[in-house]
Amino acid sequence: MQVMQEGQTIKHGIYGLGIVTASDPERTAIDFDDHGPKLFVTSIFTAEIIGEAPATPPKTKRRRKASTAAKASKKAAAAAK
Repeated sequence: MQVMQEGQTIKHGIYGLGIVTASDPERTAIDFDDHGPKLFVTSIFTAEIIGEAPATPPKTKRRRKASTAAKASKKAAAAAK
């Protein structure tokens, strides 16, 4: 596999559809729709490239865990009902 451009959409045999977030001769990072971000060794990575990379790569969504305070407030709100 070759170095890919940021924003390219790919289809991986195991992880499904994803968007390339970074790629260099050593590593390729992909954010998959169903499995989140994964890091691969570029030289042995295999996937089907779907379409061309956009002129400006899209910003990826960051997944955050809910903070302890947010969890506590949700529990309090549920208990108050």
